[in-house]
Amino acid sequence: MAILQTSRPIYYGWFVVAACVFIAMASSGAYNGFGVFIIPMSEEFGWKRASISFAVSTGTIIGGLSQPVFGRVFDRVGGRRLILFGLIGFGLSNILLMFTPNILYLVFVFGVLIALTGSAGTFNTAIMLVSKWFDRRRATAIALVSAGGSLSGLVFVPFVAFVIPIIGWRNTWLVLGLVVVCLAAPVAFFILRDDPADVGQRPDGDAGSPRLSARGYDTASPRGPLDARRWQSALASAPFWQISAGYFVCGVTTAMISTHFVPYAIEEGFSPSAGAIAFGVLSGLNIVGVMVVGMLGDRLGRKNVLAAVYATRAVAFAVLLTAPGLWGLFGFAVISGFSWFGTVPLTTSLTAEVYGLRNIGTLSGVVYLAHALGGALSVQIAGIMKDVAGDYTLPFGAGGLLLVAAAAVSFSIRETRYSSRYQMPAAA
Repeated sequence: MAILQTSRPIYYGWFVVAACVFIAMASSGAYNGFGVFIIPMSEEFGWKRASISFAVSTGTIIGGLSQPVFGRVFDRVGGRRLILFGLIGFGLSNILLMFTPNILYLVFVFGVLIALTGSAGTFNTAIMLVSKWFDRRRATAIALVSAGGSLSGLVFVPFVAFVIPIIGWRNTWLVLGLVVVCLAAPVAFFILRDDPADVGQRPDGDAGSPRLSARGYDTASPRGPLDARRWQSALASAPFWQISAGYFVCGVTTAMISTHFVPYAIEEGFSPSAGAIAFGVLSGLNIVGVMVVGMLGDRLGRKNVLAAVYATRAVAFAVLLTAPGLWGLFGFAVISGFSWFGTVPLTTSLTAEVYGLRNIGTLSGVVYLAHALGGALSVQIAGIMKDVAGDYTLPFGAGGLLLVAAAAVSFSIRETRYSSRYQMPAAA
């Protein structure tokens, strides 16, 4: 009985993580599954690859440009309300895609509405929210949410590939939207809270009452020399641009593959299901990979592991372009699986620990803007190159070379000098 009386309750932050994992999984179907929609939609309307890629790149740019704005809203009003607003709008926007009559409608709904609502309330905002609940185990917690995004690829890409031939691509958009509105939004409403102080706790569930500033962050947490009282001050420091440069390349490679991998596989002679299964393998293995990366980041620091993640992804691109047949397709999927979302917990944790939590939403939004710009450029350029050259060799090869550069830039970050992980705790 004494053991039962002294046992500590489960830290509420883990319930927030579990909710965000589900939100990330349910709301990533439109993004991860879009590549499967490309060919049936293009065949019905006669669209060229560059045209449909324009909808994706438009959405990536608008989502990226809006992320710092929504990040500022996050810093001011908290993440729970922002996520709820975004999820409802995101789900309804998915449903609107079932009425697509032409390319302009697709660009507006997918490139504007889904981009804005997704920027407000889905994956990135959930990650920012989770980052406020943890210090020592931040990368592990964010990795779990990232695994939710990977689980979406494992579940929804094969699901979309299976369902479209049965109910058509229009009704499939309806199903994806209903999942978000009817499942993800209620989970956010009932479980999410903005900060550990909302439930009388401190980050990581540490003992003691939270000591809060007027802005709501815990003043007992250690802070680094670049802790940003104003978010603009971070723009004058080298680590910000090193982190952003790596994330730009991350955006280049993930967006290009998410959009063009299944069409690439089909045009290389594989069936649509084979391409979808390979992408599902990538996503499934990434659940393991991102967790390993998160735990390694919490134990070994962020920047070295981040550099290794970029280098691993570069090897995957080399395998895709050089290995024959299924060896190349599934070799890429397996190797990428251990690195795909691995950048997310490391990049977000490093940003939070170098620049502090008081402006984490804004700064994470600006860093994500670099990711979005890279993704928008790569999707469009890859589509144009495919139409001109007839294959994806040039864009995929360029992506691999950029990953080598990203690994070098990430390795050069002076983490031990600037990160709060290596500073003394604030005085009591």
